[in-house]
Amino acid sequence: MSIDSLNEFSLDFFSLHGKTAIVSGGNTGLGQAFSMALAKAGANIFIPGLTDDGGETKAMLEKQGVSAEFMQIDITAKGAPQAVIAACCERFGTVDILVNNAGICHLNSVLDFNRQDWDPMVDVNLTAAFELSYHAAKIMIPRRSGKIINICSVLSYIDGQRSPAYSATKHALVGFTKSYCDELAQYNIQVNGIAPGYYSTNITRIARSKAKTHRWVLDHIPANRWGDKQDLMGAMIFLASRAADYVNGHVLVVDGGFLVR
Repeated sequence: MSIDSLNEFSLDFFSLHGKTAIVSGGNTGLGQAFSMALAKAGANIFIPGLTDDGGETKAMLEKQGVSAEFMQIDITAKGAPQAVIAACCERFGTVDILVNNAGICHLNSVLDFNRQDWDPMVDVNLTAAFELSYHAAKIMIPRRSGKIINICSVLSYIDGQRSPAYSATKHALVGFTKSYCDELAQYNIQVNGIAPGYYSTNITRIARSKAKTHRWVLDHIPANRWGDKQDLMGAMIFLASRAADYVNGHVLVVDGGFLVR
C-alpha cells in the first residue's frame, strides 16, 4: 500500500451525506437507534413501519439536518416490499442503504408453539428482508453501489428457547447475508449484518424486571450490563459507510461479550 493511499483515508469515509437509507421498523426499539445513527452521519431516512408514532421519530431525525419520511405499511403484505422501494425512490431518487431491521418474537413452549406462532415470524423476520433486499438490489446493481445490512441477533448463533422460529429466522439471516454478499460483491454492493445481544428496550422490560432473568443475563455478559441503544450506533454507521467498502458477508456482534461465555 502506497503512502498516498494511506493519506487518502479520512474521517469523511464515515460520512453518509447525500445518501438515502431505508430502515424497516426504524421508528421503534433498536430500529430507532439505527435510524438516528444514519441521520447523524448525514443520510436521509425512509422508514416503512406497521405503527405510526405520530411523527415523533421523523421530527427527531429532521433535527439532525436531514430529510425523513415514514410510510405506514405491512411489509409482509403482497407487493409491499416493492412498493416500499418504489416510494423511497420517488421521494429521494434512489436507495443507497437498506437496513432490514423489522422483526417480531413470540414465546411459547415447544408443544404449544404452532404455525400461528411460526408463520408471522418467518414472514416478518426473513421473507420481508429477502423481498426488500431483492428489490433494493435492482436499484443498486445498475449503479454499482449499495449497502444491505441485516439485523441478526446473538440468537443467530445459539439456541432460542421458547422461540424456535425467532432463532431459526435469525440463523437464516446470517446465511442469507453470506449468499447475497457472494453474488452482489461484484457490483460493489456490501451485504453485512449486525447481531445485537441483550439490550435495555421496551421489549426486554419484563425480563429486566425479573430478578432471576436479570441476573442470568448479567452473569453471561462480561461487560456486566445490558446494552444501551447507542452502543449499536457506531456499528451501523461503519457498515453503512465507505469505511466498510471491503467488509462483506460479515456479521458484527455487538453484545458486550455475551457469546464468549
